[in-house]
Amino acid sequence: ISNAQDIAPKYSYEFLSIGVGASAFGMSNAVVAGVDDVTAGYWNPAGLTEIDDFLQIGAMHSEYFAGIAKYDYIGLAKPLDDKSAAGFTFIRFGVDDIPNTTQLIDASGNIDYDRITTFSAGDYAFLFSYARKMPIEGLSVGANFKVVYRHVGDFARSWGFGLDGGVKYKLGEKWKFGALLRDATSTFNAWSFSLDDQMIETFQVTGNEIPENGLEITLPKLILGAQFKTNIYKEFYVKSEIDFDVNTDGRRNVLIRTSPFSIDPHIGLAFGYGKWVTLRAGIGNWTFVKNPDLTESLTIQPNIGIGVGFKGINIDYAFTDIGDASVALYSHVFSLRFKLQDPKKKSDTPRTDE
Repeated sequence: ISNAQDIAPKYSYEFLSIGVGASAFGMSNAVVAGVDDVTAGYWNPAGLTEIDDFLQIGAMHSEYFAGIAKYDYIGLAKPLDDKSAAGFTFIRFGVDDIPNTTQLIDASGNIDYDRITTFSAGDYAFLFSYARKMPIEGLSVGANFKVVYRHVGDFARSWGFGLDGGVKYKLGEKWKFGALLRDATSTFNAWSFSLDDQMIETFQVTGNEIPENGLEITLPKLILGAQFKTNIYKEFYVKSEIDFDVNTDGRRNVLIRTSPFSIDPHIGLAFGYGKWVTLRAGIGNWTFVKNPDLTESLTIQPNIGIGVGFKGINIDYAFTDIGDASVALYSHVFSLRFKLQDPKKKSDTPRTDE
């Protein structure tokens, strides 16, 4: 039985707000304007037009909550011609080996630990991206078609579909501007539940609400960004970016709290040498925390990172604080990017013997 009214909760599909790539994490995810590699398929599909390699591949694995939750990402990006590009992004956030104790007590009322089984709960996202340069110099647009699959063991599953739209504008050699409208049409997610009689009885005895099939809606989020980059000496450069996440799902506990819009800023800074080494830092996740005396304190999330590139391989690392000053939950994130050249061009290159 479907719910009579659509539901649009806060923090729906929140696993898709984590981000991809340690290079972005090091800058507190302030990359919507400047992103120009395979991760653009997630951050801003319009940035795919700046890729000039035959193929780029990205991968990342990270763990949260002392390794309980696993977060994985794989991305592909390829120019189609001198004006357009396509990409694919896969994301999984999951928890495995969760004990299922709903069958712990047998029909006679005895506790039987052999009846405990395990299951997994996972969120999966598949993003298909396309980007194209516009006739206006420096302007590119892009879009994602997004498919989301979620499951909780064999008990519950859902499918969702949505669209993202992105735009980038390069002004001269130093400025870039970007915007991403995530879930532009709202993302619709249909849940279905398969509960046996034993589970329903357990829910009733323990006073838990029995879930019903229904529809969940993820409202749009607008992300605006501006980046400034300049060379300071030969190949040494510095770049900075500021982004603003504009949420449309009501008042959130962020820096600018209004209804129906809440704005969450994040700032990133990078210093590098050519394509070889990049040092990164950023702050974001401005959150008001209520103290025991009912006063509020503003906390921020600092991040730092480093990236190293060599012969088409980039290794990025980020050290992030996902807690506050009193309970620091630090996370180490690594990611890889591979830049592949056209094998036909390689085969056409004359061999030089020493």
